[in-house]
Amino acid sequence: MTAPAPDDGLRLKLLDEPLIRWRRHPDSVLQRSSLPELFAAMVGDAVRDFPALRAHQRHPWHAFLCQLAAIALHVAGRDVVFSSAADWRAALLALTPEHPDGAAWCLVAPPDRPALLQAPVPGGNMATWGEPIRAPDGLDMLVTSKNHDLKAERAWCAEPDDWLFGLLSLQTQEGFLGAGNYGISRMNGGFASRPGVGAQALGRWGTGWRRDAAMLLDERERIAETHGLDADTGIALLWLLPWNGVDSLATARLDPCYIELCRRVRLARNLDGALSARCTGTKAARVAAKELNGVTGDLWTPVELAANKALTITAEGFHYRLVAELLLGGKYRPAPAQRLATSDDALPWVWLARGVVRGQGKTEGFHERRVPLSPRMRSLIARNEQAVLAAIANERIEAVGAIRKLLWQALLLLLNNGATGKDASDPVKDKSSRLAKAFEREEDTRFFTDLSLEVEATDASAARLGWLLGLAERAEAHLSAAFDAGPRSAMRRYRARSAALSRFKGGLRGPKSPLPALAEYYRQTRNTIDQEQAA
Repeated sequence: MTAPAPDDGLRLKLLDEPLIRWRRHPDSVLQRSSLPELFAAMVGDAVRDFPALRAHQRHPWHAFLCQLAAIALHVAGRDVVFSSAADWRAALLALTPEHPDGAAWCLVAPPDRPALLQAPVPGGNMATWGEPIRAPDGLDMLVTSKNHDLKAERAWCAEPDDWLFGLLSLQTQEGFLGAGNYGISRMNGGFASRPGVGAQALGRWGTGWRRDAAMLLDERERIAETHGLDADTGIALLWLLPWNGVDSLATARLDPCYIELCRRVRLARNLDGALSARCTGTKAARVAAKELNGVTGDLWTPVELAANKALTITAEGFHYRLVAELLLGGKYRPAPAQRLATSDDALPWVWLARGVVRGQGKTEGFHERRVPLSPRMRSLIARNEQAVLAAIANERIEAVGAIRKLLWQALLLLLNNGATGKDASDPVKDKSSRLAKAFEREEDTRFFTDLSLEVEATDASAARLGWLLGLAERAEAHLSAAFDAGPRSAMRRYRARSAALSRFKGGLRGPKSPLPALAEYYRQTRNTIDQEQAA
């Protein structure tokens, strides 16, 4: 093993070295660039994706790039992005005037100096810090101790950008994980999650980045005034300040676009050239924001209006009911990044929501949902007329709920041998609920595609009726598929199936049908058939 050549202690300089891998649009050719070169490529919309970026790291990386660009442009007194890598390098270096050698933009620097997303250690003494972490996925925020979904510390052949993304994920979306391990300020409590909700142009990292960075610049004063931040002299890059693990920063001292960190961690380069990380606990969170409930003015965070708290994703993820509330308003104040302008019509846009669901000492999955926005949907959202869409969506949500309830009642009859569900056992009720839930999950996957068809249709009433008929047919198909789960003996089997079908079809067609428009269609169809037969 050969020791590296002596240097100034600064290594892996993101301002100068091609450490970040990305693939070019549209030919997917792999590129390597420095951070300023990456910004220049994104200005030209040349970036397709980042091959080292894991799914749960996408939003933290996007938010980091947007916040960093907005901060640099604000300090430079510009509202238009730089076009050259040299200008971007100068703008980024200007954010760290006390470190003109670029130490604050290196992955590895002496412990008593700032490194990227790593606060200086007062005195540089790390004698009591933890054992080295040898792989970047061991540093990341995902809880993988049981090795079930993702194996822990398996990325042994990691490159610098693997460490960059793991470090960024930890510092900007981690929550509370036991004593001494506090979370970020931009989430509603230690066991919550940092959501990323907004609009995105398909296949265009640069377009979305420019749009959101510009929005951050426009929103600076409003964010500062609304949330008590400092738009003039606030701290923007929290890793520049030494941190002893005891002191917290008040939000009133922070820039509206502040990039935070929540853990004391330092990267080091070993004699063989490989990276490792060491961490230590703290006595307090880096940002004192517990009473804010995650409401910090974050561009991508919806806020629950009644409780004034940031959205917390549950294990259900972004199901269609929640998405309707987030996309169309109502229970939540939409994230500013969801806004669309009429000028956005030239590109295909999706509504995008993503985030990691956290629990007490566990991770309950990464959830991501994309809702394609049809032309009229984009137009209504751009004109702030979501109420039109919300009315259609809420009627459809009620219809799905009504059909699911009717299906559950029919399933209960089927599984209870055709007898009334009043005396059904709890296991029978639970099984009926699981089978009915499968129907709702199927509708969830197609809900917004079907919604856009009605929104774009020239005859909305016909489109709605067609959807209702399809909804009833799909529910009946689920009921028929469940026949195998019903009683097996001949006498009970036919009785149970007949009772279940009668309950389902009678409930749809009867005078107490939860869907009167569908019941009326069935009645008119029946009358037409009777008249034809009589003739």
